[in-house]
Amino acid sequence: MRKLKLQVQMSLDGFVGGPNGELDWMWIGKRDESILQKVIELADTCDTILLGRKMTYGFIDYWENVVDTQPESHEQPLAKRMVSMRKIVFTRTETDMKGRNLEVENRELVTTVQALKNESGKDIMVYGGAGFVSSLISANLVDEYYIFRRPVAIGHGLPIFKDQKLLDLESSFVFKNGTILNKYVPV
Repeated sequence: MRKLKLQVQMSLDGFVGGPNGELDWMWIGKRDESILQKVIELADTCDTILLGRKMTYGFIDYWENVVDTQPESHEQPLAKRMVSMRKIVFTRTETDMKGRNLEVENRELVTTVQALKNESGKDIMVYGGAGFVSSLISANLVDEYYIFRRPVAIGHGLPIFKDQKLLDLESSFVFKNGTILNKYVPV
C-alpha cells in the first residue's frame, strides 16, 4: 500500500501561509541548497502529487515556467519532476484545469484517496493548499509528515492543524540556515 506523504514549509509559529496565502516569508534569510536537495529526494519517493484547487494554478504556472523559460535555474531539477509527475487536483467546482500531467478529481475525498493509496506505484505526495491539507489531516489520511520549520515567525496566517493530532517524531535534521526538517508519523 502506498503512503500519503505531506511536505510543507511552516513558519516558526505554525503557519503554512500568511492570512491571504502569502509565501514571501519562506524566502527570508539565507538560502541553503541542501534543502532543495532534500525536497528532490522526497519527491523521488513519489509518483503522484495531490493538490487542492486553490493552490493548483500557482503551482502549475510556477513549475512549468521554470521548466520552459529558466534553463539555468537552480530549481530546474525539481521543476522537471514537478511538471512530469502525475498531479491530481481535488475540486468541487472545476471539471477541467490546464497543466501537464494534471487530472481533475471531483469524487469524495476519503474514498478516492484510499483508492489511490491502494494503487501500485511509488508513494503519493501532497504539498497543499492549507484547506485541502487540513481536510486530509482531519480524515487521518496522511501517513508521514515532513515539516520544514523555517526560522521566521509571521504572527498570523493559515494553519493546517484544526484538531488535536498526536504524532511521533521519527527524525529531525537542522539545516545550516536554521530550517529544521521534522518527520512525524501518526501515533
